[in-house]
Amino acid sequence: MEKKTETKKTIFSGIQPSGNLNIGNYIGAISQWVSMQEKYNCIFSVVDYHAITVKQNPEELKQHILEITKIYLAAGIDPEKSVIFQQSAISAHTELAWILNCYGARIADLNKMTQFKDKAGKNQESVSVGLYDYPVLMAADILLYDTELVPVGEDQKQHVELARDIAKRFNNDYGNIFTIPQAVIRKEGARIMSLLEPSKKMSKSDSNQNNCIALLDTPEAARKKIMRAVTDSGTDIEYDLENKPALSNLLTIYAQLGNREIPRLVKDYRGKGYGEFKKDLADVVVKFLTEFQTKYNKISDKEVQKILANNQKIVEAIANKKLTEVKRAIGIS
Repeated sequence: MEKKTETKKTIFSGIQPSGNLNIGNYIGAISQWVSMQEKYNCIFSVVDYHAITVKQNPEELKQHILEITKIYLAAGIDPEKSVIFQQSAISAHTELAWILNCYGARIADLNKMTQFKDKAGKNQESVSVGLYDYPVLMAADILLYDTELVPVGEDQKQHVELARDIAKRFNNDYGNIFTIPQAVIRKEGARIMSLLEPSKKMSKSDSNQNNCIALLDTPEAARKKIMRAVTDSGTDIEYDLENKPALSNLLTIYAQLGNREIPRLVKDYRGKGYGEFKKDLADVVVKFLTEFQTKYNKISDKEVQKILANNQKIVEAIANKKLTEVKRAIGIS
């Protein structure tokens, strides 16, 4: 990673190693990270402590950590330009999270978190404390690195706002310790929706995997999913989020993976039916997955393990410096 300069802002973001990463994760987050590498100091994490807020199979979790790192690399995250690391390898994350639980976070803050309500559903009294408290760990992830910009999906914006609030409260009491972060949400493709239920986000943990296209799906499986995707009433190919949410979602996928502009797609498909449109979209998705998976399959576990081990040392130095500063401020170091 290049040495930080005054002209480069720092970015931090991460993805949990659970479920199957899909094209929504790629379009909404990872592709955005790739384009940011030249302009910013980028730190990207495999946030495995966040994954264990829900019980995981140990062997599957180990494999998913390697898998997510390979996906970062295959997508274009360059280890010469960006730092990729495993969250649990850096103890400062959980240490700072505990301090922030005591100095800055409020029960009232966490009670407002819509992600917890969505994930816990009617079982709010029986889920893990970690699922309730993980926004504070996310705040620690961000604040440890003097992060200025946090590229996230729309559904994570609330958590970045919490990190901002915690940082401001801490700074108000103890001086200018934390940089105040800002969420960065891409304008187009920030929220890719389910193929069968366009009212909800495409999710890597969806029990029905026909709702999403995983980055490691076989190209033919992906083609079938596109052809089975729901459309809206009528026959015109139009981008209209209110009246044609399913078609608008498919147009967004086409534009992002096919490097096309939505208005141009609408013009090109004027007078053509949904069947032809979906067939062409399936071709675009298959081409993208084939090229992506070719890169993915060339990356070995050994290569991934070496990158994570090397970056642990880089990240540990940064994180421990900030943690020491925080400890001194509150009088425990």
